[in-house]
Amino acid sequence: MPDAAILAGGLAAPCSTASVVPQARTVIRRGDTASISRRADVMAVTGFPLRLARGLLLRHWPPMITNGACLLLPASILLRKVLPRRQKEQGAEAPDPAAGRPRRLDAVPLAPPYRPRMPRAIPIALFALAGFTTGAGMRMLDPLLPLIAADLGVRVAQATMLVAAFVLPYGLVQLVAGPLGDRLGKVRIAVFAVLLFGLGLVASYFTARFGALVGLRAWCGVFAGAVIPLLMAHVADSVPYAERQVTISRFLTGMVMAQLLAGPVSGVLAEFAGWRVPFLVLGLLALGVGGLLGRRLGAALWRGDAGAAGGRGMAAYLDLLRKPSGRWLMAVAFLDGFLLFGGAFPFTGSFLIEVFGRNAAEAGLIVAGFGIGAFAYTRGARPLLKRFGEAGLLTVGGIGLALLLAGLALAPSWPVVALVQVALGLAFYMFHGVLQTMSTEALPEARGTAVGAFALALFLGQSGGSLAFGLGLTVIGYRGAFLAAAAGVLALALWTRRGARVG
Repeated sequence: MPDAAILAGGLAAPCSTASVVPQARTVIRRGDTASISRRADVMAVTGFPLRLARGLLLRHWPPMITNGACLLLPASILLRKVLPRRQKEQGAEAPDPAAGRPRRLDAVPLAPPYRPRMPRAIPIALFALAGFTTGAGMRMLDPLLPLIAADLGVRVAQATMLVAAFVLPYGLVQLVAGPLGDRLGKVRIAVFAVLLFGLGLVASYFTARFGALVGLRAWCGVFAGAVIPLLMAHVADSVPYAERQVTISRFLTGMVMAQLLAGPVSGVLAEFAGWRVPFLVLGLLALGVGGLLGRRLGAALWRGDAGAAGGRGMAAYLDLLRKPSGRWLMAVAFLDGFLLFGGAFPFTGSFLIEVFGRNAAEAGLIVAGFGIGAFAYTRGARPLLKRFGEAGLLTVGGIGLALLLAGLALAPSWPVVALVQVALGLAFYMFHGVLQTMSTEALPEARGTAVGAFALALFLGQSGGSLAFGLGLTVIGYRGAFLAAAAGVLALALWTRRGARVG
């Protein structure tokens, strides 16, 4: 409706400001450019109602004078005094009194375009909790296999399929999870993965068939494998390289605590409430952590920046392997997994049982000392990094690992093994933590892919190391196999000292 029609409607109305105020508010506050002209807006703000009232007083009969004064005087007061104050309170721009005239309407800034509110920063403790849940999902079965086998009517040897069903998808999913996180958002994919992992654990509580439980373990392995590399890559996106190793060490606290607590806690729960209860408890914890992460993301969980990280899909792996530093890092990760993750570490428990006569519970407690040393690293990463530097940590950690593995091979009693385990945890994370941090800088434009490739190389090395170490036991025994691993780690430490590189 034109401005003249609006004002005419006001004049024809009874002598009341109630019929004028909403219309005036429509002109000034809403700025409906489809119904009024720009010139009418300016006139309304500058006192046009007073000039119109003066003309009416001179040209029309006394009844019109009375009505016009009754309507226009309150309206002009409202337009010139009340509404500009309300506009100012609500962020609208009032006329500039210093200039003596209002600014042109086209000089008044329009409302800014809509931008979705960015999610608040996510505490590193939530990331560590997510790492704890997925790490515990891998370690929780250690004391449960005999109970599951007895309840579901299978042999213990057959029940070990539950371990393989989790570990294989956990490693292989890295091929897909990294590029997917780079393309769709690392934290978004990690949140959905944690939630689906939790659903798989809760479903495991209700299953009554061994085959179904194997399938659910594979389901959990797929989604657990996506969580830690993607969250670590997100940390790398958010933290400068100089502070990255310290921050990643805090993130690693969750996985270290999973190594320490998952086996004992699941064993205690199973002893008192049955083997199903650990699945339910951990599943509910995973759902809670995933829900908290999703709440922190808010709308960004459903509306992420596709391709914001420049993800190129599987082609990013070729970019990584074309770089000498990328090939070097993948080779070091493979050997790290071959000599340690799949080689020496998994066989320490059986070494204690077969050589020193400890039972399974005692061996488990001694092996848990590794987690104590690892936890000490997470608390002392900053002073260690300041004292030794990145290259120094690689050297000290690697040579320390070699000496400690030799000490493990020559240990005269199980208390010595217990002390060595604590020191091994510290030395391992001094060495491995630097490699993890380097992996976050191997391909900065696609960090999810780079960290996933590092985890995949580690997994492949772990698989090969388990086979090689198992064969070595039949030929040279535990002590000889540990000495061989010590020699290999020493060579690896010297190689990394000479050739450590980032980017």
